[in-house]
Amino acid sequence: MKFKIKDPIVIFNIVAMCCVLLSCNTDNTKHFSVQFDSNKKVSGKKFAIKDINSEIESDWSDYNFVKLEIRITTPQRFQVGFNTDWGYNEIRVMSYAPGEWNELAIPLRFYTQLPDAANDIAGTMNKPRYTGWFNLGGKRGPLTGVDSIGFRMHVPIDNPSIEIRSISLHVEDPGDEYLGQKPIVDEYGQSNLIDFENKIKSLDQLKADWKAEDDDLNMEEDYNYSKFGGYVNTQFEATGFFRTEKIDNKWWFVDPDGHQFLSLGVDCIGSGRGGNVNRLDKRSNFIKEMPPKDIGLNPNNPNSVSFGKWNLFRRFGEDYGQKSKKMIINRMSNWGINTIANWSSKEVIAMNEKPFMLQLHGLGIDGGIMGLADVYAPDFVSRIETIVEKTVSEYRDNPWLIGYFTGNEPSWLGQESRLCDLILASEAELPIKKALKAYLVVEDSAERRKSFIYETFKIFLESVDTAINKYDPNHLTLGIRFGKIPDNEMLEICKKVFDVFSFNCYDLKPPTRDMDRVSNSMDVPMIIGEYHAGTVNRGMAQALVQVENQKERGVAYRYYTEHAFSHPGLIGVGYFQWADQDLTGRSYDGENYNCGLVDVTDRPYKHMVNAIKKTAKKLYQVHSQHAEPFNQKPLGAVGYELIPDIWNE
Repeated sequence: MKFKIKDPIVIFNIVAMCCVLLSCNTDNTKHFSVQFDSNKKVSGKKFAIKDINSEIESDWSDYNFVKLEIRITTPQRFQVGFNTDWGYNEIRVMSYAPGEWNELAIPLRFYTQLPDAANDIAGTMNKPRYTGWFNLGGKRGPLTGVDSIGFRMHVPIDNPSIEIRSISLHVEDPGDEYLGQKPIVDEYGQSNLIDFENKIKSLDQLKADWKAEDDDLNMEEDYNYSKFGGYVNTQFEATGFFRTEKIDNKWWFVDPDGHQFLSLGVDCIGSGRGGNVNRLDKRSNFIKEMPPKDIGLNPNNPNSVSFGKWNLFRRFGEDYGQKSKKMIINRMSNWGINTIANWSSKEVIAMNEKPFMLQLHGLGIDGGIMGLADVYAPDFVSRIETIVEKTVSEYRDNPWLIGYFTGNEPSWLGQESRLCDLILASEAELPIKKALKAYLVVEDSAERRKSFIYETFKIFLESVDTAINKYDPNHLTLGIRFGKIPDNEMLEICKKVFDVFSFNCYDLKPPTRDMDRVSNSMDVPMIIGEYHAGTVNRGMAQALVQVENQKERGVAYRYYTEHAFSHPGLIGVGYFQWADQDLTGRSYDGENYNCGLVDVTDRPYKHMVNAIKKTAKKLYQVHSQHAEPFNQKPLGAVGYELIPDIWNE
């Protein structure tokens, strides 16, 4: 049957509607794309900026932001750089929206200026935005003569690609915007943009997985552990507290009952951690389905929700707080983890069922200049005593406490001259500024500046150590968790105040040569406070050490951990961290690493759990040097070093 439309108004409206539909379905914007090649260690491409935006100028000195409209098929980090008249400069970028278009504004100061001073390395180098986040690095210089933009990736996974269709310059912050129609976060807190093996699609599936884990936890594992996690077949002097002892030229912890002990720990242990979505006022289209207000919403922050807590409620009901903490203890026992390491929940620690470590806070470095305390303030010593006494008093007689960390990754290490510049440029007449000026009267040189910073740090460490020994002589001082092993001069300072030397090391395996240097210089045992490995199939960035897939994360754990304990001076590790980081970035610096043992749905990563169990059963023999460490390298492994200055066009 045929219909004839005679009304001219109707005909006009139909024609107009067709034109609108045609215009909506036709994208005349030119796209510029890069296909990253997984067969190459470094893959990338440059584009002439004039081809993308013919009106953009080459001198960016009068602008503060560059806004890119991009789409990348992976959450894997990539480099964005610009070719200038002095050279090429780039930063690392991670996207929260793999597979979808988004607008990302980058502050140009990240390319031209040193990072703002912060108290630790993460605070210095990580910078959050709404649709992605940055990690700073590379060269810095003026943005003049800018003629091209480059995208590069280090060891691409599964041949990802990136497109750009717009670039613009701005004086004021233009903001970020997620342009996709599909929400980034699903109703369980998982990535809604990426599918993966064993992804939760229904509550029934989730409950079945939880039931399967409950059954697994009921199966006993034998790690030869004592009450405190030491090796029950060994016996030395029992003091009622943790201590260290060198036995047959190998260092050990000795637990309160006198058993040799190796600390197999995990950082950030706690229930309901991970799965937060923050800054909702800027992310109205991020979430598919919000958690209930009385469970998932943060009463102290209306711009934040927690899918981690909502999933625990789904699993345990009204009493999810207490039951989830008990689950943590059960998991630790079943998996062979014997230490609640740094940054962990005080509520889990307070259960007094597993040994734990604590970090001191409020020592004048949390908000200090690049993490250095002003030890020249007249009340510095008295303030340190007050803070330490208040912190340690409740733990003084607790046998489950191993000891205290003084700090974490001081960002001034290797940047002593810059730190002096910052102190001298301070508008406030700080006591440390006055002391520095007097110190440099003799000579203002890089070496003398370093000497001043080292002497200042020495006073700080000695003051804290004196206070700890005064108010809690029962527990160990565990070091400051350096971001890298420092020079011998710093080791000499640390040797006089620390019972244990600690450092963080994100790499394929620990630095044996530098560890030997610590042993030879200090003759104290060591702890590695942080390390991990991750990948990209869950929608999060791949962590500081990247591997090919979830199976290889388990391989990476065994390879790193067993090589660490094969060193005669290494007696403890803290894997970072218990749960994955937030899919859309933790609130203060944007990090969103797939580095957890447990995902947002409160399900363990099976390859990681199996690896931990195997390692835990082998550690005593490895450290005693009666067994070789696991020696299979993970596939696709690459660290967080800067990409070599090589282009694959």
